[in-house]
Parts: sequence; C-alpha cells; structure tokens
Amino acid sequence: MLTRVLISLALVIATCLVAPQSGVCARMIAFTIPAWANPALPSIIAPSPCRFEAPPDPRVAAAKLPVISLDAPSATLKLAVAGDEASRELGLMCVLRLQPHVGMIFVFDRDSKQEFWMKNTLIALDMVWVRASGTVDTVAANVPKSTRTTPDDAVARRAGTGKYVIELAAGEAAADGIVVGSDLKMLPAP
Repeated sequence: MLTRVLISLALVIATCLVAPQSGVCARMIAFTIPAWANPALPSIIAPSPCRFEAPPDPRVAAAKLPVISLDAPSATLKLAVAGDEASRELGLMCVLRLQPHVGMIFVFDRDSKQEFWMKNTLIALDMVWVRASGTVDTVAANVPKSTRTTPDDAVARRAGTGKYVIELAAGEAAADGIVVGSDLKMLPAP
C-alpha cells in the first residue's frame, strides 16, 4: 500500500516539475491527496472533490476543520482552525500548494513557547506566532519544506511564543503586511 502511495505521489511531483501549468498537473493535485494528509482539511486547502488514497486517520473527526477570516494589515486571510491535538499534529502535512491569503491557524490554550517540526511539509511556509492579545510575536519566513524521506535531523524546526501559530505559503506574511508587532483581528476563541 505504501509503495502505491509513494508511486502516486512521485508521479504527481514529476508531472508538476516537468509541466507545472499543465491541466494534468492541476487535475492530479486537485483530485489526489496523499493518504497521510489531514482528511479534515477544508476545500480552501484541499480542493473538492478530493480522493484520499487510504482510510482517513481515525484520530481526526470526519467533519472538516472550521474556517475563519482574519484581518491582517494588508489582506483578509482565510484560515482552517486546528484547535485540537490531532488536527495540530497533522496540520498542513502533504499539502502540495496553498492559494494566496489561505492557510491554517493552530490554537493553543494560552501564550506559551510553541515549537513546530516541519516533517512531511511539502511546501515552504511562513510561520507567525501571535499572542492572545492579537499581537504578532515572531515571524519565521520561508521555512524550508521537507519530504517523507527527509532525515529527522534535517527537518526544519522553528519556535516562537504565542497562543496562535499561523502557517501561510512562503512569502505570504510579508505580502500581507504581517511583521513583528502587527495586530491581527478576529482570532478564534479558545
């Protein structure tokens, strides 16, 4: 089973490297989500209809993650809310691309140091740590991607302090005016 999944993913990646603008690439990305991806990802992240190559992870509820709008200095973001341990653990693993102004917000109980490990994160990301007050504490720009075969000691790790951590496509934080000290509005309730 794992071999079939890896071959499918390799075909998607190979096709998209050779012809990233091709209709084949777009269809393959839109309709195939790797089995180890978060099955609760909403359609803003995992385009619908999606076909999972294996039964969904039983730790994740069948319902899709809620989506909120958050006002950044230069854009309104649409963010999937990862508010429990299982959805935070899977996060954006194996997502092949993010649309502009779309990402995920990880919600914790209180302001505290949060370290993220980017295992199986197939795209480079901007990570933003936000205090409970809505003030941006830390921005880690262009955190490198990894793959399922990246050795654990080579996988990027980033840390910051906050109640919330936002993940966006690399370059998005700066494009949306998000810098340390920015105030973000409409954060989700605990």
